[in-house]
Formats: sequence, structure tokens, C-alpha cells
Amino acid sequence: MMKFLFYLIFMIPLCFQKKNYWLVQMMLFIFMFMFMNINMNINNFSNLSYMSGLDIMSFGLILLSVWICCLMIMASENLYKDNLYISYFLVNLMFLLIMLYLTFSMLNFFMFYLFFEGSLIPTLLLIIGWGYQPERIQAGMYLLFYTLFMSLPLLMGIFYLNNEIKSLLIYMMKFYNFNYFLLYLSMILAFLVKMPMYFVHLWLPKAHVEAPISGSMILAGVMLKLGGYGMMRIMIILQKINIKLNFIWIIISLIGGVYISMKCFCQYDIKSLIAYSSVAHMSLVIGGVMTMSYWGYMGSYILMIGHGLCSSGMFCLANINYERIHSRSLFLNKGMMNFMPSMSLWWFLLSSSNMAAPPSMNLMGEMTLIISVVSWSKFSMLMLMLVSFLSAGYSLYLYSFTQHGKLNLSVTSFYMGVSREYLMLFLHWFPLNILILKIDYFLLWL
Repeated sequence: MMKFLFYLIFMIPLCFQKKNYWLVQMMLFIFMFMFMNINMNINNFSNLSYMSGLDIMSFGLILLSVWICCLMIMASENLYKDNLYISYFLVNLMFLLIMLYLTFSMLNFFMFYLFFEGSLIPTLLLIIGWGYQPERIQAGMYLLFYTLFMSLPLLMGIFYLNNEIKSLLIYMMKFYNFNYFLLYLSMILAFLVKMPMYFVHLWLPKAHVEAPISGSMILAGVMLKLGGYGMMRIMIILQKINIKLNFIWIIISLIGGVYISMKCFCQYDIKSLIAYSSVAHMSLVIGGVMTMSYWGYMGSYILMIGHGLCSSGMFCLANINYERIHSRSLFLNKGMMNFMPSMSLWWFLLSSSNMAAPPSMNLMGEMTLIISVVSWSKFSMLMLMLVSFLSAGYSLYLYSFTQHGKLNLSVTSFYMGVSREYLMLFLHWFPLNILILKIDYFLLWL
């Protein structure tokens, strides 16, 4: 694991020259393919070195992080053209990737916490430094205070665990089972805010709307997955009390998911709509983890990977429109099928994946999650039906509103889709729909 970390650290000096912009991206693609070919033990932690190691869950999420970071560089070509502090942007991105890599590969809980919180700083710099409107300062503050407010109790909980069991190794945690209410709350709330769960989700739409395209991609693609990953790791030691209290979180998630799905129909900002749909999808993941079942864990993991690729691709599409029309309003982004007919296909493909149509990973994830939550309680069927139905509804609403209708006459751009954008969208859509062929890797790992 250290060799990959050093690869990333030694890439930082490359970022200081503007002409190395595409070289950094190529190096990340090479890193990606080297990492994919690593020897993995499917049953246990492997590649152990210096408090870091891999199991299947870490492996998938690290691959997702590197992939999204490659595509972030590809999506931010406007920064490169206008030379908007491009070297700082690349350094910031590399630091963010190093933080994410370390978060997912740490075996020590305290180190995990350190990098979990550390990934917040580069994200904040992305939003405040390269965002669009002056409101980005407020969005950054929302992001900071929501996530930091709940993370101090998590730190206290980790210290308590260290005091009790004299070890913070994630692998050792499975031999313990705590039944303390305050410990449970302190350990779990930080991850629920990061997911984000309904009631503590307000930072997410704000951060998404104000962030640049790269910020939106990393937020939707990887940052929300940190919460799910942390919850899956921590649930091992809190099984007894979770079985008593999980109904609270599942009820909040399902009702919140339905409410947020309805709220999607009220949005007139494309980015805001996609951000709210992320909250609705993550509510299913929370429900799946909280059932504490094999199917729930599998479904949560699959949906996290699928949603990371799909949501990131949707934000790319929204940005492609924004670069032409200089507005994210649904009222102005109309009739794009007349203006960019080829892009319409990608809108359709990614919208269909967003509503969990086959053969996307979202479908597999949602199916397994629905099975796990229904097996937990058959009364959850109504809410699950509504979430699934409404997710199809708002995806179609977004697609039909942007693609059909009369072209807005204020569109003065004649700048059609370029090959870089089609490649970027293909690299989101292809793994999302081709990984279904290797679904056994996602299902057989517990």
C-alpha cells in the first residue's frame, strides 16, 4: 500500500507546471490500472503495510476515488484554458486524492478519523476557491460546520474505545460488542451527517450548487461514500444496540427519502435537482446498513459505487449545458436536443441509470437494498415503492425538461459537444453498466 502512496506523493511536484496538466491525468490513469491489477485476498485484509491494508470494500472505493479524480481533471478544461490558478488546483486535487486513499486504506480507527476529517479541507478550498457565485463562502461554512459539529463526539468515542479495548485496529473490532447508548450516538452521528441523512442534509444542496464541476463530482462521487464506509466499519462493534435502535434511522431515512424525492420535482436548478436525488439514494444506503443484514451490506456497497459514477456523470452533463448557456435554470435549458443531439443520448443513458434501469449497478444495488429492508419489516414496502417510483419520475422530469421543448432564443453559443466531453461521459457510463458482469465480486465479499 505504501508504494501507491509514494506514487501519489511524488506526483505533487508535477502539478506546478501548467504544461503538465494532461500529464497528471495520464499518470493517474496509469495509477488506476496498476492498482486494478493488485493481488487481492477476497476474504480478508491483504497488502498490509504501516497501518494500512485493503479488503474488497476499501479496494472498490479507492478505485472509485482515483477514477473520479481522473475525470475531474478532464471536466475542468475551462480552468486550464483560462489559466485559473491551475497548478494550485492540481495540487489541491492531489492532496484530496491522497487523503481519500489514506481514509479508505487505514486499519487504525484514529488514523481513519484523521484523514476522514482531513479530506474536508481540500474540498472546502475547491468550493471557495473555484466556485461560481459569492454564496460559495456560505456554502463552504455550511459544509464545514455541519460535518465538524458531529465529528468531535466521534473522536471522543474513538478515545473511549481505545481506553476500553486497548486497540483501534478495525480487524480487532469484530471481537467486541458494545451496548452503550451515548457511545452509539457519538460514533454514528458523524457518518449520518456525511451521508447525509434527512434532517442533516442541508449542507449538501448548497455545497453542490456553489461548487465548481470538479467539486460537485468529488462531493457526489466520493465524499458521500465516506459516511457509508465509516458506518459499515463501525456497525461491527455496535450490533446489540443497533438492533434495538435501528428502526429510528430506517424510518427517518425512508420518510426523508420520499419527501426529498418529492422535493426534486420543485427544483428549477439542474444541479440542485441532482444533489437532492443524491440524498434520496443515500437514504436507501442508510436503510440497508441499518438492517445489519448480509444483503443490506452488499446492496449499500453496490449502490455507493453505482451512485458515485452515475451522479458524477449527471453533474458533468449539467456543467456541459452550463458552459453553453451560462445558466443552470431548467426554464432556460430547454430543447437541447435541437442544439446538441448527440449529447441527448448521454442525458438519456445517465438519467436511466439514475432511475435504476438495467443494466446499471444502481438497479442491482437498489434491488438488494429493497430485499434487505423488506425482510426487516414488510411495512417498509410502501415507502420503498414511493422512493423507486419517484426516482423514475424526477429523472424523466429532468431529461424531458432539458431535452424537449422549444430551444431558448437567448442561446448564442454554437459550441457543440467535443470529443473530450463524450469521452468523459463514456468513462462514467461504461464502468457503471459493465461492472454488472462482475457483480460476484461485490456480492461474495462478506
